[in-house]
Amino acid sequence: MMGVLWSLGAFLLALGILIAVHEFGHFWVARRCGVYVERFSIGFGRPLWRKVGKDGTEYTLAMIPLGGYVKMLDERVEDVPADRRHQAFNNKNLWQRSAIVAAGPLANFLFAVVAYWVVYLIGVPAVRPVIGEVAPQSIAANAGITSGMELKTISGIKTADWESVNMAMISHIGDKEMVLTVTAPDADYEVEKRLELRGWSFDPETERVLTTLGITPYSPKITLTISQLVEDGAAIAAGLRLNDEIIAIDGQPVTQWQEVVQAVRSHPAQAMQLDVKRDGEAVTLTLVPGSKLADNGDMIGYAGFAPKIEPWPESYRINLQYGPVEAVGKAAEKTWQLVTLTFDMVTKLVTGDVAIKNLSGPISIAKGAGMTADYGLVYFLGFLALISVNLGIVNLLPLPVLDGGHLMFFAIEAVTRRPVSERVQDIGYRVGSAILVALMAVALFNDFTRL
Repeated sequence: MMGVLWSLGAFLLALGILIAVHEFGHFWVARRCGVYVERFSIGFGRPLWRKVGKDGTEYTLAMIPLGGYVKMLDERVEDVPADRRHQAFNNKNLWQRSAIVAAGPLANFLFAVVAYWVVYLIGVPAVRPVIGEVAPQSIAANAGITSGMELKTISGIKTADWESVNMAMISHIGDKEMVLTVTAPDADYEVEKRLELRGWSFDPETERVLTTLGITPYSPKITLTISQLVEDGAAIAAGLRLNDEIIAIDGQPVTQWQEVVQAVRSHPAQAMQLDVKRDGEAVTLTLVPGSKLADNGDMIGYAGFAPKIEPWPESYRINLQYGPVEAVGKAAEKTWQLVTLTFDMVTKLVTGDVAIKNLSGPISIAKGAGMTADYGLVYFLGFLALISVNLGIVNLLPLPVLDGGHLMFFAIEAVTRRPVSERVQDIGYRVGSAILVALMAVALFNDFTRL
């Protein structure tokens, strides 16, 4: 229950920040263009807090935090006195109206740059994208990718860490090929590799993009030595101690920690014999794992211990931290990568190259907000930047209920030299609303199927 409340709180905080940024973009440019703003609202419905500023604008925090709006003086909505007609939105020239509408998405993009700038000032610990294993006969293996290679670029995008690799690879869903540059172990020169993607299928909700290509990132060796024990857990009850090394289970030697995990999971509430090495001597213990329900409904065992993991080589560790000036360029570059990736994914959703089941809604966003908030400020800011870019691009879609729809009408007006008729706009709003509701319904359905 606490996890749900934490995710909800993080989601509302993230949503409130991003809505405020978006609406402030409209508000700020409207004021600069001489438009009178009657109300600046975060949320819809009954006001929880309101204040009238010296500029006459009513600032409101409303009950339903799923959006916001800036209400401007407009003769199409209400009667406007003759002496104030110059302050009405509809009486501004085409370029001013376009600037006011475009300012919301632009504010979201600028916020992403600022968020990433702070992230890079603080610094993000990461590891170099060195490949651990390559599955035989996989897409990566067929392209000549081998263990120990380091990924340098993907289709021209620099990949300093695994996050950059994942983002660049996901953007290739539906493409015919992917071009990588890599360096071999202990080599400085880069080699180009082409991955054939015809027939590549990938479900972001159940699969990792790297795994589907046959790539496993390098990670330090997991030993068979016990480094952590859960208080009152089955492992302590069995007599296991810190620094015990597991050498056999039910008389069968084990060489990898995954074998221990699989054995424990397959013995819920069932006794199993462990042979361990303790201070150079062999000791035999009886472990009775606890039992719990897995996500798929199966009953699995758990023991309450964890292995010792060898440390990362220092040469593999990096800290993505830059000075105030350099961080601006890095933040802008990261934001641009997000913008192009999101545009690509939206395009592929429309063309069918990406399945609509990959569309996510507020529940998935709430879960993501809660998880990143757990990791700390840097990761939460990165999440805010990602969602801010997505919010900006979604608002640029050419649906009349969105900013992109208004800009589409303004583009038509620029060509025809006259505004689009109110009847056509009304039809557009109805159609756009229906499409938007349908997309939200699909996103919510996808969210519920992932619970």
